Amino acid sequence: MSIADRHITALMRQIATRDAIELVHPFAELQTFGALVYIAECYGFRYESVRLVGKHRVMHVQLVRDPSPWARQKAAANSAAFPDPGPGRPVPGMYLGSLTPVPEAQGDVDVITAMIRHDALGAAANRKQLLAIGWGSAALFLLMAPLTGTYAVLLPLAVLMPLLMLGALRLNTRRRAKLAQRLTAAGCTPVRDAAGRERYVRPVPQGF
Repeated sequence: MSIADRHITALMRQIATRDAIELVHPFAELQTFGALVYIAECYGFRYESVRLVGKHRVMHVQLVRDPSPWARQKAAANSAAFPDPGPGRPVPGMYLGSLTPVPEAQGDVDVITAMIRHDALGAAANRKQLLAIGWGSAALFLLMAPLTGTYAVLLPLAVLMPLLMLGALRLNTRRRAKLAQRLTAAGCTPVRDAAGRERYVRPVPQGF
């Protein structure tokens, strides 16, 4: 069984048994997550959010069942058209046996992938945490310098650490801004989540 088939099998198992789905594939590309979310949305789910878990910041992509009438109608239509999705069998929007979108689905998968990337960058850019790391490291190096006598090494590090954290925040902000432009051009609307972070939601489809 291919990696794509394993991903699809695991996804369809969750779709059949849960109202909330979490995709965790540590080595998967974002496009893979985008394709899996697309398939899940064909069966009545909607993309919810991204979490970065643990010290290695493993991505967890979360979806929930969409109770809206159009989502239920879409799920019913795809269940009828693709009644037995899985290894060696077709799934909505993908070439057989892969997670490569067909041309008709590519645009939607690209938008979903951009949303996931935007949210992941937002989750990674905890300004307070990064600045605390930068200034805390600087304070530690300044404290250690007179104790160890290694001024030539520790004093430059005390300056560099806050600058590195600020640089990381600026780079993150630029990347998110570019993604925001793409999402806005695709018709998505900016919103604020419970934590105050900017996210984007797609327009409610009028058909499928």
